Amino acid sequence: MAGWYLFLVIIVAVVGMVLLISRFKWHPFIVLLLAGYFVGILGGMSVDDLINTLTSGFGSILGSIGIVIIAGTIIGTILEKTGAALTMANSILGLVGKKRAPLTMSLTGYIVSIPVFCDSGFVILSPINRALAAKSGVSLAVMATCLSSGLYATHCLVPPTPGPIIMAGTLNADLGLVILVGLLVSIPVMLVGYLYALKISSKFDIPANPEVSLEELVEKYGKLPNAMRSFAPILLPIILIALKSVADFPSAPFGEGGAKAFFDFIGNPVTALILGVGLAVTLIPKNEGKGTAFSWISDGIHSSASILAITGAGGAFGAVLKTLPIAEVLSGSLMQLNAGLLIPFIIAALLKSAMGASTVAMIVTSAMLAPLMGQLGWTSEIAKVLALLSIGAGSMTVSHANDSYFWVVSQFSDMDTATAYKTQTGVTLVQGVTTITILMIIGLFVL
Repeated sequence: MAGWYLFLVIIVAVVGMVLLISRFKWHPFIVLLLAGYFVGILGGMSVDDLINTLTSGFGSILGSIGIVIIAGTIIGTILEKTGAALTMANSILGLVGKKRAPLTMSLTGYIVSIPVFCDSGFVILSPINRALAAKSGVSLAVMATCLSSGLYATHCLVPPTPGPIIMAGTLNADLGLVILVGLLVSIPVMLVGYLYALKISSKFDIPANPEVSLEELVEKYGKLPNAMRSFAPILLPIILIALKSVADFPSAPFGEGGAKAFFDFIGNPVTALILGVGLAVTLIPKNEGKGTAFSWISDGIHSSASILAITGAGGAFGAVLKTLPIAEVLSGSLMQLNAGLLIPFIIAALLKSAMGASTVAMIVTSAMLAPLMGQLGWTSEIAKVLALLSIGAGSMTVSHANDSYFWVVSQFSDMDTATAYKTQTGVTLVQGVTTITILMIIGLFVL
């Protein structure tokens, strides 16, 4: 098969996906599956091989991270319904001070979006954001930019948010190392968003107009869970997954016996997130009734359905790409570019800007990059992590009118479209460029 022909097929598939998702508003689940059929048939796969590849790719990705996605969504649902998210915001406010209300929302978003989609996180925290803006006298534009950029930093860079965890599976990257490096890189990325809000978004005066005050929110939930219990469902899984990575170090810090086996078990993402769900369930007040836990868990499962469908379809499309000789076709030209970590960043940024969906950009780019990792020399664990995070950086760049998150932020923050371009689009551009800059500096020392 001629290299130019295969390259053309992939380009047409990607352009087709962009048009169907962004212009014709087709659901990414259908579009990704159709792309798999298109590339497979024109790539010369037999009908039986194509169907088997699509179904096995769909099942394989969901088999590895499906439970993790569902568990993370359940945790987010319970944090919202029990008022634990409000407790987290109040706790952070107490630490940073009432004069730094914008920083409170940046930090709250940063933490909440680790297991929760940024769209859902913004909706969950929007009433708190408004109430805190009114209490502190800060423009809602500033508070919204802080919250959206805080959510975005971990949404694109830190598992177990679905996008990064999907990429970790596709690129066979160590999940604990991804979390550790992702957390370190995402802190300055979050802070850049905070500074952008203070310098740029502060030029737009949007009154908070809260439906309820912060005090009324507290009364609405009744007795709120304490800070330790509120943070635990998010922090415990992260700590356990990180400990598993430490246990798997070649130096065997926990030995090779029972201790290592224990940390490998509880630090497996599935086990860690299920334990997180268990802690979240303990937040549900006893006076809510016996069926409350069942009802709220069901709500979380329902909310995860669309995420699971897109994830599975992305796995199916990725499986088709992996069967084709993409590495042989693209590796030579990519190596000649000598662009290093800019390669995955640019691919993901083009897809993100064209399609609007960060998670889809991560899925497609990681599937395209997986066969090329060896040719690009990215075989060490840290190289895989930096490649993964560079895709995450590209998937940030940029959020604009074809992105559902753009409209969630603007509509829940009383922004007109022009203001949203200057705040939401602007801050995501700065965050994406900051992320890839940090990664390239790290790459100078470790690649």
